[in-house]
Amino acid sequence: MDRVEIPNQATYSPVALTDVFIAAPLVSRVLLGATLPGRMLQAVAFGAYAGSALADWIARQDAVPVDLADVLGTDPAGVEPLSDEERRAEVAELVADLNARYEPLTLPRDELARLVNERLTDYLASLTGQRVETSSEVRSFSLAKLVFPFALGACDVLSGDVALFRETGIFEPHVIAHEFCHRKGYIRELEAQVLAYMALSTAPENVLVQAAHAERLHRHLRVLAGEGIEAFHREVDECGLRAELTAQFHGLRPPPSAWERGVWTVMKPLYEQRMKMTGQGGLSDYDRGFTDFVARRG
Repeated sequence: MDRVEIPNQATYSPVALTDVFIAAPLVSRVLLGATLPGRMLQAVAFGAYAGSALADWIARQDAVPVDLADVLGTDPAGVEPLSDEERRAEVAELVADLNARYEPLTLPRDELARLVNERLTDYLASLTGQRVETSSEVRSFSLAKLVFPFALGACDVLSGDVALFRETGIFEPHVIAHEFCHRKGYIRELEAQVLAYMALSTAPENVLVQAAHAERLHRHLRVLAGEGIEAFHREVDECGLRAELTAQFHGLRPPPSAWERGVWTVMKPLYEQRMKMTGQGGLSDYDRGFTDFVARRG
């Protein structure tokens, strides 16, 4: 089988190079009263970042992308929306499945990331005939958390750097798979959602399958709840999940802090516009677009 390796050298740095680039002058001024050391460190970090991003871009030119409409048989933008009745029927099926198969996640994050990366690579290769090998490194901190405090994780699509911002329990394999899809070159959020789901839902490991099904249920409940956080928590309480899972679903949407509310007010329209500029339906692609697509595909 054809093989393409994307180096992702920036992901092996002890700290995110973008964080060093941004923070170095400020830290230097606070600690030393001068910006020259910070600027020198900033220049080194930027050079390493740019070199890594360029190497990844060159390698990615040989990668064969998955065409969802062609390979999976359905155009994500043109699927028929689910009715509330259809959505609630899927909720009932997913709840029964998760209650029956639930297995606590015990793997350390680094081992889980390697498992997810291998599964995602295998699945994409089954669609394209080509193995696109990428890093399985994951950070637990990035300054992106300050910009996206409402997010579970983030991927710098230029360097491939992935950071997870908090523990998500049963959902963690899907969060990792979603960000690793970006690392492999799938920029659109709907593509990352769908490919991560398809890879994990067809995996031999139960912890990966249950993560995919939990994400699908989570997104159904968000659609049924609308914009309200309290309505989402009511949907979680009323859907019939076992206690361990109910707690993890509630943990996905804790009450936002004042900082998070303020940042989201500013970032939401910008993020919505960014998605639409890349040919997506907007933030609804995370929830409605994703669940409509996987349901109609079967």
